[in-house]
Amino acid sequence: MKKNIRKILIANRGEIAIRVMRSCRMMGIRTVAVFSDADEGSPYLRHADEVYHIGNSPARESYLDMEKIVGIAKQANVDAIHPGYGFLSENPAFVERVDSEGLIFIGPTADAIRKLGDKTSAKEIAGRAGVPVVPGTVSALTSVPEALRTAASVGYPVILKAAAGGGGKGMRIVRAEEDLEGAFAMAKSEAGSSFSDDRIYLEKYIQDPRHIEVQILADSFGTVLHLGERECSIQRRHQKIIEESPSPAVDDSVRTDLTAAAVRLASGVGYTNAGTVEFIMDRDGKFYFMEVNTRLQVEHPVTEWRTGVDIVREQIRIAAGERLALSQGDVSFAGHAIECRIYAEDSANGFLPWTGRIEHINHPAGPGIRLDTGLENGSVISAYYDPMISKIISWGMTREESLLRMREALRGYEIYG
Repeated sequence: MKKNIRKILIANRGEIAIRVMRSCRMMGIRTVAVFSDADEGSPYLRHADEVYHIGNSPARESYLDMEKIVGIAKQANVDAIHPGYGFLSENPAFVERVDSEGLIFIGPTADAIRKLGDKTSAKEIAGRAGVPVVPGTVSALTSVPEALRTAASVGYPVILKAAAGGGGKGMRIVRAEEDLEGAFAMAKSEAGSSFSDDRIYLEKYIQDPRHIEVQILADSFGTVLHLGERECSIQRRHQKIIEESPSPAVDDSVRTDLTAAAVRLASGVGYTNAGTVEFIMDRDGKFYFMEVNTRLQVEHPVTEWRTGVDIVREQIRIAAGERLALSQGDVSFAGHAIECRIYAEDSANGFLPWTGRIEHINHPAGPGIRLDTGLENGSVISAYYDPMISKIISWGMTREESLLRMREALRGYEIYG
């Protein structure tokens, strides 16, 4: 059933809130922003039609408080809620709470998020869809002896991962049998404290891997299409910092198999809205399913630039019950795009987050440069949220041209504080 979306609450902050508002304006949709104490006066609030205070600075008392968000949504008389990324974007309980109030959640269903958000469940789904998975356990480990048996069967090194999490939390690489018991205990403990769920599973550790992901869009009429792949192999502490599309390591043959696998997996679970199917690729070009991000990705701009598809606009249209406006044959790819995330971090101290006030910032501009940011002169990088300052995205007809434009943009970026 087609639904009329006239006003959207963005349950997020900073650059992603501005990004969603930009698409809303182009669609004639009014927007509502929320802000915590720490975000009072932030630039993103000026982009919204209405703003509401949501609570204290800690995220659990503001952006993670689903009752406050739903309460403001009702007060503002919105039709839908866009979660952005992070915070409540992959929380199935939040989706159900939004649904219970007759509001539209701009994202996949709670059932899809629950099935794909659990790493072991997602592996089972991938396996049934005929998508290659990394050798290891499908279900969560129950004991150290089980972990030892599995590790012996797949061969060391192995990696322990949290079933309910991501971002490197609850993750341990084990290179020898004598190290497994200690790593098992540490991984379970960290998984429990980070996600309130201490289940872990074990996989063969792929050495010198490439991290490749496929952007998908799916409507409620059964159409699933892909928008190509992105490479996100350059990471720090398991967090992506540089992404590009297309991957320089993927040839046409692998690309065909990779994107078909992503579409097959999404179709098999009845997925709707935007999502990203992530793979790990070994030295020989063999790829294996890793996880599904059931939300908009931080790195979505590189895909938008290559395809010309406004992914946020498509998210809203799908949530409104509309069919995808394009077929797979309509999707075309042009040039090469790169994204660099700019962080407030102390490079002399292990790149730990740095806080403080930005006294001067001069954002780069020029041909083939896009900048997504939520900060300006006088903005404060607080200890409460992610220290990302901005994202620079470059585009060129070739990878070399995109790299040259990115280097020039980085060279001219001035940030003092």
